Amino acid sequence: RPPAILPSLLACDLANLASEANRVAPEKTDYVHLDVMDGHFVPNLSWGAPVVKCLRPHSKAYFDVHLMVSEPAKWVKDMKDAGADMFTFHVEASDDCAGLIKQIKAAGMKAGIAIKPKTPVESVFPYVQDVDLVLVMTVEPGFGGQSFMEDMMPKVSTLRERYPDLDIEVDGGIGPSNIDICARAGANWIVAGSSVFKAASPLAAIVTMKRSIERLGNGLPDDKLTPIPA
Repeated sequence: RPPAILPSLLACDLANLASEANRVAPEKTDYVHLDVMDGHFVPNLSWGAPVVKCLRPHSKAYFDVHLMVSEPAKWVKDMKDAGADMFTFHVEASDDCAGLIKQIKAAGMKAGIAIKPKTPVESVFPYVQDVDLVLVMTVEPGFGGQSFMEDMMPKVSTLRERYPDLDIEVDGGIGPSNIDICARAGANWIVAGSSVFKAASPLAAIVTMKRSIERLGNGLPDDKLTPIPA
């Protein structure tokens, strides 16, 4: 599957959200990841649809919005109106995942489903055929800067073996130092926060991770990889 590197805006300089988004994702073909937290499903607050809506006119990037909220169905219309492209909710937060996926798609967004580290990967199997992406959390959701949980990789491998054409996202503690582990397991969408925004060259960090997926996940030879920036 094609690689996507998604800088997580929760790790940026929030006083300069628009310029930070454009610093790491300046083109229409780029991605950013926006974490929405409600202080209930996870023990932290971040931002909601109003902030996403304010950012939308200032960014060409694809908005991958990760809803870490207790009642995700309440926010489908607001997120669509705010300009979200992908609406990813947690399987643990919905008692009608199939209905919610239909609601998201009817609103005109892509649908993703996420699992926490303690949730069995089998919990998403009934919905894989209807979603556009499965997100495997590699930290406990709610706070940035946590350590990567390598023991989540068997979930990724299981998904890749069962669903070879699925976009599989991983999120939490990931950067150039451990991207190869994720790529070998089969992840092709990579959320990266501090490892991008705190890098001397965010673009170089993004390209390094993209090349790993191209090489280890897709089997491309070195001369076919995304060029390293000068």
